[in-house]
Amino acid sequence: MLDQFKGCLLGAAIGDALGMARESTPPDFQRLHEGYRRAWRGHPNAGLKPGQFTDDTQMMLLVAGLLADGAYSESAYAAALARMYMNEELRFPDGAVEAACRHLLLSGGERGGVSSNTAGCVSIAIPFALAYSDPVDVTERVVQACSVTHTHPAAHAGAVTVAMLIHYAIRGHHEALSLAGKHAGFEDITLGNKIRAAVRLADEGISLGSALSVIGNDVTVYQTVPLAFFLIHRIKDIPVLLNTAAHVGGNTDTIAFICGAYIGATYGKSALPRDLLEGLEGRDEIEAMAARLYERCLTKP
Repeated sequence: MLDQFKGCLLGAAIGDALGMARESTPPDFQRLHEGYRRAWRGHPNAGLKPGQFTDDTQMMLLVAGLLADGAYSESAYAAALARMYMNEELRFPDGAVEAACRHLLLSGGERGGVSSNTAGCVSIAIPFALAYSDPVDVTERVVQACSVTHTHPAAHAGAVTVAMLIHYAIRGHHEALSLAGKHAGFEDITLGNKIRAAVRLADEGISLGSALSVIGNDVTVYQTVPLAFFLIHRIKDIPVLLNTAAHVGGNTDTIAFICGAYIGATYGKSALPRDLLEGLEGRDEIEAMAARLYERCLTKP
């Protein structure tokens, strides 16, 4: 399972880095190409180099590190996140994350999550999905962690759904998508219905452009998560899935992040494209983090 731990964190970061350049832009399938690229001049991510990732991976690694050290608590996470924001290290953070960080700094550490249904807390679900074997534990801990920045039940449902996707995938369940979709319905009926509709569209063979017009690609969990499920269900070729997810426009970094995490959790590090691994920022550090988290899971009482 160590290979899957490494693959999950690395795959998530690869997807994030691929989608970084096209975050908040329109879909572009006419110039579809493989590999990392820079964001356009004037884009919030324009200062990042090809292969660098966004706040999604930064937040995932922050939580993973705390869990690996046995030091995780919501207070510790909130304090570390606020420090990253204060030091201007967070890259183009979600609006709710930014507002929560400002509140933490202005209030002297008092937590104040925002009632937002954006997908800004989805990425921190990944370490909990890896670290805890009981789905109830995963769900409870993801919701508590997400509440540091997001208090809206839909945001929690989106994060729990992604956590369950990874939880089942890394443990070899062939029906991980279906099982995670069922969890989505338990957490939020609307999200569950949208995921089912997205999977149905994938089965019907609808074109990607038409699917986007129905599912959407914005930053809410109601579009980000169903679109990731659509892409995973539709596209089985790993490089094509990653590359396509990075070009769907809108919340591309998070959408591709989810797809990459699923690929790595399902098939392991060895299945990730070598060129993307070699060009990824902090590749060795991410792999070491995954190994630390895995060791912590083995020794955890």
